[in-house]
Amino acid sequence: MSLLAAILLASTAGGVLSVLLATMALRLKAEWVPVMVSYAIGALLGAAFLEILPHALEHAGSMQALSATVLGGIMGFFILEKLVLWRHCHTEHCEAHGADAFAAQPQHDHGRSGLMITVGDTVHNFVDGVMIAAAFLVDFKLGVVTAFAIAAHEVPQELGDFLILRHSGYSNRQAILLNLLSSLAMLVGALLGYFLLAPLEWILPYMLAIAASGMIYVAVADLIPGLHKRTELIHTGQQALLIGLGIFTVWAAGTLAHAWMYSH
Repeated sequence: MSLLAAILLASTAGGVLSVLLATMALRLKAEWVPVMVSYAIGALLGAAFLEILPHALEHAGSMQALSATVLGGIMGFFILEKLVLWRHCHTEHCEAHGADAFAAQPQHDHGRSGLMITVGDTVHNFVDGVMIAAAFLVDFKLGVVTAFAIAAHEVPQELGDFLILRHSGYSNRQAILLNLLSSLAMLVGALLGYFLLAPLEWILPYMLAIAASGMIYVAVADLIPGLHKRTELIHTGQQALLIGLGIFTVWAAGTLAHAWMYSH
């Protein structure tokens, strides 16, 4: 097998994993989706703060520039969400306007958080593809191990992304399609990494910072406020437990993947 074929195969496997995870999530009952949003929040925050940002800081030339990129990314996602909301409010009835604006509690947010997480996940998948290509170019065995580590990290994140898309009003078919299209960015990143690795290497930490800012924004701005609608102690405890479980899942997956990597 040629080196390029191995890189493409490893990158494609990541996309297949995303679809399989989405298919598994289809078995969830509809009433479980809002509950599992708490888990998705934990997975997003865990991936951003425990995995993506530390990796970006390790390779960034300037911590200040990286921090500015995170802030810029959050601001960019805010503006993007405003544009999506503006379009929605000019094409159909919008709950953001009118006397009942604050009384309304819609079941979904008309795709806003789903769009945010799709953009962020696409950037993240692109960077993962470049990382896979870089590892294979250094050593074939290292490439295989790196691909496995990235796949392990994708498990909680992709499940969380699918749940957010469901919660955001997308149908099962639309959510699977968006997950698949987002995963194709890994293949694009792998191809560009193989042919243009040197020019792209310096920008990788900042692309990771943008991906992390998208995850942070969706979790904090779009999803967490919805949890405050249920103030009962039992619901608060359930939400906190599931958020913690999402964070723990990311930490455990990362720890196991890194341990397996260094043992081989």
